[in-house]
Amino acid sequence: MEIVKLAREAMATRFEIVLYGDNPVSLQAAGEEALEEIEWVESQLSIYRSDSQINHANQRAAREPVKIEPTIFELLQRCQALNTLTDGAFDITLGPLIRCWGFMGGTGAIPSPESIEEAKSFIGIHHIQLDPDEFTIQFDREGVMLDLGSIGKGYALERAKEILEENGIKSALLHGGTSTVATIGTPPDQESWKIAITRPLTPEEKEKASEDEPELKTIGIANLCDNALSVSAIWGKSFQSENREYGHVIDGRSGEPTVGAAQAAVTIPSATDADAISTALLVAGNKGIAWLDRHFPANEFLLLKPGKQPLIRGIESL
Repeated sequence: MEIVKLAREAMATRFEIVLYGDNPVSLQAAGEEALEEIEWVESQLSIYRSDSQINHANQRAAREPVKIEPTIFELLQRCQALNTLTDGAFDITLGPLIRCWGFMGGTGAIPSPESIEEAKSFIGIHHIQLDPDEFTIQFDREGVMLDLGSIGKGYALERAKEILEENGIKSALLHGGTSTVATIGTPPDQESWKIAITRPLTPEEKEKASEDEPELKTIGIANLCDNALSVSAIWGKSFQSENREYGHVIDGRSGEPTVGAAQAAVTIPSATDADAISTALLVAGNKGIAWLDRHFPANEFLLLKPGKQPLIRGIESL
């Protein structure tokens, strides 16, 4: 059994693919095609690229219907559905609030209450109209903005996984940064892919740790086979103010950084859904377990609040 490993930078993160099979040449070719698909997804979803589908919609959709490439249109439809089934916890219209809180290209800062209220007026999936007959999108007012950062990596991994499966790959691990994983089969002679879920050390743990110890603590192990894992947390980008940590994940309903949980991890079959649902579960906290179980009955999850033991189901606790 041969192993091939490939990596490429995209979406401001590092994507890695591990492939097992009998023919290293065909593994390499399939892996390269999968990575090219990830780059294509970035080219369509990036809000920072002038030629992307999403940027094009953001610039024009308040004035006229904007034609969207069919596969990206289907993703937008999925985003609408995910917003509904998570009771609004997942939302792709949060760009104005993310900018308001200083997280779009910055490290974050507390805005005025007036600025938050103004930004909230542009938030909500109801501002978006999708026409499935014409494959067009239109906004109902100026200032509405799409940002698919909370689902883009998962979608890219799912598209890449489909490419690998079309090429006959039976065993593969696809990893997007430190947050999202998709799998095909299992590693040779193993029952699953074992993926560690970590959190930063607390200040107290750092004081006790030796200099050569890692700054991350493993709190769970996800066992994956033909499914996906996504992890969302407030500390990916955050700032401190008056003894509170403000994370970059915003709750569009309150207009403020989420306080539902500090970290959420979920395993479900679809990498696209997993990416979105981990963010939504982070926002919703314990309240999200009801809709998670209702719509994704095969799920496993981890929820962590600062200073508390994680709430875990299915994932191995450490």
